[in-house]
Amino acid sequence: MAEIQESKESLQESLQQVITLLNKHRLVEGLVHKQDMPKHELVESLVHKQNLAELHKKLDALHPADVAYILEALPLEQRLDVWDMVKAERDGEILLEVSDAVRQTLIADMDSDELLAAAEQLDTDELADLAPDLPKDVLQDLLDSLDIQNRERLQSALAYPEDAVGALMDFDIVTIREDITLEVALRYLRRIGSLPDHTDKLFVVDRHDILRGVLPLKRLVVSDLDLGVAEIMAADAVVFHPEDKADEAAKAFERYDLVTAPVVDENNKLVGRITVDAVMDFIRDEAESDMLSMAGLREEEDLFSSVWKSVQNRWSWLAINLITALVASRVIGLFEGSIEKIVALAALMPIVAGIGGNSGNQTITMIVRGLALGQISTHNMKSLLMKELGVSLMNGLIWGSVLGLIAYWLYDNFALGVVMMSAMTLNLLLSAVMGVLIPLLMNRSGRDPAVGSSVLITAMTDSGGFFIFLGLATIFLL
Repeated sequence: MAEIQESKESLQESLQQVITLLNKHRLVEGLVHKQDMPKHELVESLVHKQNLAELHKKLDALHPADVAYILEALPLEQRLDVWDMVKAERDGEILLEVSDAVRQTLIADMDSDELLAAAEQLDTDELADLAPDLPKDVLQDLLDSLDIQNRERLQSALAYPEDAVGALMDFDIVTIREDITLEVALRYLRRIGSLPDHTDKLFVVDRHDILRGVLPLKRLVVSDLDLGVAEIMAADAVVFHPEDKADEAAKAFERYDLVTAPVVDENNKLVGRITVDAVMDFIRDEAESDMLSMAGLREEEDLFSSVWKSVQNRWSWLAINLITALVASRVIGLFEGSIEKIVALAALMPIVAGIGGNSGNQTITMIVRGLALGQISTHNMKSLLMKELGVSLMNGLIWGSVLGLIAYWLYDNFALGVVMMSAMTLNLLLSAVMGVLIPLLMNRSGRDPAVGSSVLITAMTDSGGFFIFLGLATIFLL
């Protein structure tokens, strides 16, 4: 934990140093530019190079992921200044690390030759991540520059949707035959010289590349070298297909503590592998997407994007919010007469609606999580609904009684306290039903249950809470 904190502080320190150097660079150049001196252009050029040298040195010492963090934290003008100072041979790695929104601003600042040079530095699986953001002419030039095997691999990876295993797999794999000894396998590895990142097992195939099993490296290094690969390999390895859902693969990686796993086609022929770093990137992207969706944002937004682009990203659910707010206001309008006679209703009704919305969001969060983990199915929906109703009933009776007592104490009206408790309980029951049904119905219709669920539950509990509370007050207090 301490190491993580130190790393975070170091990253923040690097960001501040880059910002300081940028500001110093602009200040000094501005002063020099205003001076009237002999050989002005030469002096200005020397000052420019001296200022940039320190920035270059700082950026060169940083990991591509750290440079990406700095780029994301800078306004557009400063971001492009820093981007111009990054060594060209690092462009591809950094483009992979930055967020999609920031990547678009960097790509827009590069010409075709620069983009092609950056892309050519990457492996085929990394190209598959970058390719969707490249201009069509650059992508075509890139395909033309690849050999037949890598071109087919890239086209194959691009053919799969983003949430499929095929879009995450890479092709940097080490295979061995099942009919050799461990000694031969070790000699083969020594001849290779280095292993792909995240290699914890070798893939055992026959002469037609049909997967026969996997050989964990820990078995290889502790077993008798005279033994055959077939004798100690694991034949029951966790295997994926390119068409499998990436979220299912992520669950399997967590369940079985996988570092890497083979990907095979319908004939069990080895076509690639999926690694834990790719799975972690997918999980992070999904978590960020869900977080944005819960807030009603349509897509990832650059922190320093233009006002108009941010407005376009945010307006849709704000429009829906406006409509639901108008509906809630009309519900209140139905009971204007009751509110005029008992002014206390206007002060108390937001409490009923607010707590109902909070309870509904808690239920939705649990249901969305259950759907994501595959824990919810037809056979347990009824039990789940009854459980949430039970929780809401208990909370409604407990906290409704508390609020009822407070209402009685404030307004010296026992009936108002009873109405408050009843309305709270009924609205929490409504929030439980809606909190279960909204994400389930969205999931059944093929939509992401996280997208806009909080907006919908708030609309239901606001309108429903106002109607229940004011309706009960009208019946029993007037």
